[in-house]
Order: sequence, then C-alpha cells, then structure tokens
Amino acid sequence: MAPVTYYSLPLGSTSNYTLFHLAESNLVVPHGETFNYTFSLNSKHYASSHEWIELSDDKKTATVGISTYAAKALGDVVFVELPATGQEVAAGDAIGAVESVKSASDIYAPISGTIVKGNAELEARPGTINKGPEGEGWIAKMKVTDPEEASALMDEEAYKSFTEE
Repeated sequence: MAPVTYYSLPLGSTSNYTLFHLAESNLVVPHGETFNYTFSLNSKHYASSHEWIELSDDKKTATVGISTYAAKALGDVVFVELPATGQEVAAGDAIGAVESVKSASDIYAPISGTIVKGNAELEARPGTINKGPEGEGWIAKMKVTDPEEASALMDEEAYKSFTEE
C-alpha cells in the first residue's frame, strides 16, 4: 500500500481548513472507500477597485467578478452592464458597470485579455450578484494575455486586510 500524504488546504478564510488524505491518485475517505479527485490550487486575486479574478488551471482563461465586500457595499443590485464579447482590455480598463438602489460603479479588468463571455444570467437576474458575487454572480470570462499580471494583485488574506483598513 502506498503511503498516505496529508494536505491541509485553506477554504474561504485563513481560519478554516479541511484535511485531505491522498494516496496515489485517489482521495481516501472513512471506511476505506476511495474516489477520484480533482482540485485546483488556483485562488482568487483581488484588485484595489474590488474586482476578483480566478485563473483557470492552464492560466489561459479567467473568470472576473466583483468581491463580496463590493456587493455588500453596493446593496441590492438592479442592473448590470456586461462587457462586449471580443472586447480587448488592459488591466484597469472599464469593462462594465453595476447599478444598485444606492449607487453605480464601474467594473474594471483586473488583468489584460479579451472578453470571451459575459454572464447573461445577470441581465435577467442582476440580484444574482448579491447572492453569490464570487460564485454564480461572476461578470465575465476572459482569454488572458499575461497571467503573470495576476501576481501584482492581492491574495485573499491581503484583500481582507485591505478592506478592514
């Protein structure tokens, strides 16, 4: 039997951890049952303008959205202007807007790339952003020009500190 390796991976915040037991290419669960696993060590990166980006495993595409912090600050979102498919953007370019009952805010590209898809669900149900801004409320998918640009953004811990200042 192959030795078991234990990995502790952060989930959601630096204070919540889960323990994975990996043996060969299967996840070991209680009672000796196993199943195949896949997981990504990619994490979200955050811009000071409160957008997040999550690179795909191959770093060729990414998903962009607004942070939970920004969604809470905006309040109930009533309209989302999505970026145009095919739009080439540089880091910091406006790619859309979010309007709420309180205010309106531009959405900026955290890194450079080409927009390949907007989240059409948000046109019909803009409040999806309030329910899951860092999940189903994503704004756009993009083809990434230079994935190294993401390293200039904040990780989750740095962003949390930034929003607490």
